[in-house]
Amino acid sequence: MPPPGTASPKKRAPQGHRRLLTRRDRLTLGLMAGLPTILHVALVWVTALASIALAFTTWNGIGFDSIQWVGLDNFKELFTNNPQFWPAVEHNVVWFVVLILIPTPLGLFLAVQLDKKIRFSRVYQTAFFLPVVVSMAVIGFVWQLVYNPDTGLINSLIGANEPGHYIDWIGDPDLNLWAILVAASWRHTGYMMILYLAGLKSVDPALREASALDGANEWQTFKNVIFPTLRPTNTVVLVVTIIEALRAFDLVFVFNKGAEGTELLSILVTNNIIGESSRIGYGSAIAVVLLVISLAVIIPYLVATFRKERRA
Repeated sequence: MPPPGTASPKKRAPQGHRRLLTRRDRLTLGLMAGLPTILHVALVWVTALASIALAFTTWNGIGFDSIQWVGLDNFKELFTNNPQFWPAVEHNVVWFVVLILIPTPLGLFLAVQLDKKIRFSRVYQTAFFLPVVVSMAVIGFVWQLVYNPDTGLINSLIGANEPGHYIDWIGDPDLNLWAILVAASWRHTGYMMILYLAGLKSVDPALREASALDGANEWQTFKNVIFPTLRPTNTVVLVVTIIEALRAFDLVFVFNKGAEGTELLSILVTNNIIGESSRIGYGSAIAVVLLVISLAVIIPYLVATFRKERRA
């Protein structure tokens, strides 16, 4: 009992009931977490679901009353009556094959060389990675100057900038896709270099030392010891390259807006939704096809990644 005339001591609140955050803190955290979530749901999930729903309708974009349900008619027309669809699919496949066969091995080669800690390696990394951080639209404008038939760098070097000897790298349907792929490969090489360089940095140095003690040369060490350890990086590289091939848009649109032999699925989506004769339902059907192809690649990768994490 406390002595007479003294106030009784205040009871301490239990630890579990102590307020760690004030009302202002909770409001701030709610805004910081809530606003990005709302924007993400509205701009990504709602639009994606709306696009899937519109793929089964016909709509010219003027008033919601003009939306009409047509079922699978858009997909039937797409697969049977659109002369640009299958060439666009073929071009996307060609885009992937070129990216996986040319800039990917070149990026691996550059990563291996830079991993040897040569002089000015930071300068080389910056130079090779610079195209990755530059906007694709800017890259397109730069390569338009390179491919210019009259004053372009390539025609000037090979002597094809004289009247009667011009080589139209962008206007020729037999050349323009390959010319654009050169520009895309130039950018993709730096991307692959950074990915492989990060994978090489995680290789245990003891493996290199053990290989050297066994008498293996540099090529044998890379082929039999280092490259097998890059399997997770190779998986990421494959998925990234497929996604890059499917979402290719900027370079083609800057060069010639997907005309004259450079059709891509992303270009068809844009032309049908934003073109002069807006066919939002038909364009959404093409977008759904592109989404299905992307998910067919991404979902197996995520499943394999989650399984690996569970085993670990």
